[in-house]
Amino acid sequence: MIRLDLITGFLGAGKTTFLLRYADYLLRRGEKLGILVYDHGALNVDLPLLGSLRSENCELETLAGGCGADCHRRRFRTRLIAMSMGGYDRVIIEPSGVFDMDEFYDTLAEPPLDAKYEPGSVIAIVDAKLEQNLSPEEDFFLASQACGAGAIVLSRCQLSTPEEIEGCLAHLDRAAAGIRCAEKLRGRVIAKDWAALTDEDFKALSDCGHVTADYVKTIAGSDGGFQSLPFLGLTLTPAELREKTRMLFADGRFGRVLRVKGIAQEDGRFYQLNATPDAFRTEPALGGRPALLVIGMDLNEDEISLLLTGAKPEHHIL
Repeated sequence: MIRLDLITGFLGAGKTTFLLRYADYLLRRGEKLGILVYDHGALNVDLPLLGSLRSENCELETLAGGCGADCHRRRFRTRLIAMSMGGYDRVIIEPSGVFDMDEFYDTLAEPPLDAKYEPGSVIAIVDAKLEQNLSPEEDFFLASQACGAGAIVLSRCQLSTPEEIEGCLAHLDRAAAGIRCAEKLRGRVIAKDWAALTDEDFKALSDCGHVTADYVKTIAGSDGGFQSLPFLGLTLTPAELREKTRMLFADGRFGRVLRVKGIAQEDGRFYQLNATPDAFRTEPALGGRPALLVIGMDLNEDEISLLLTGAKPEHHIL
């Protein structure tokens, strides 16, 4: 059977960056990989960052969201059935940051997938500089993903103080208690600069398994009320996007903006943009098309569109 790994993590935790390192290790070990990436909404902007992994032993797939929960589950199931015929040793899923863990286990329990895949490693990425003032919906996704993981990997440890790391772990404990999950999370935590992760670390992660955790589902629906707004064909430079992104997070008239990410182009070069309320990062990308995805709650589509494009939108929230 094919091992099916899941790389989870709330919005902006660093799933894609971790996946690059994890998949590189597995490829060096000689495994043939399939990677399935999907995001909240109809626009995926993470795939170009993973382009360096594409080879005869690694294929990349994307799954569009924004079609409703039932439709998305059907697409997810269909894509996994198709990928089961790819001759992979392991398939790795990188879902949206607002991913409902039930979807993973419910889908694997359905025939014919139950005869083709077995759950592998479930790895939750958590930002060591985790924002403390999260909504109940945000805490649900943070806690449920961590409670079901065989390993919890902290990101940005090298940029964090011991007090910030302890604050992150204390928040995880409170969030888990808030959904009545009795799992002891700290024993699964890896708090280490990712540049210092060894092959032994990655081997342990590749075999960390998963936890069938019991908790109370405290959100309505499968997305907890989170929204996403896609913007295609933006001509803004990375510097212009940095300033406008700062405004999106700082000004309440845009709604509660939690994550901004996308692809920008300047002087023939492509850049991957990732922003959270306390960080803005750019990395070279192999290609793509200029696009931006704004994720949050109670988003004001008109105001966000006016800021980014200078015009009111002709689309609707996905």
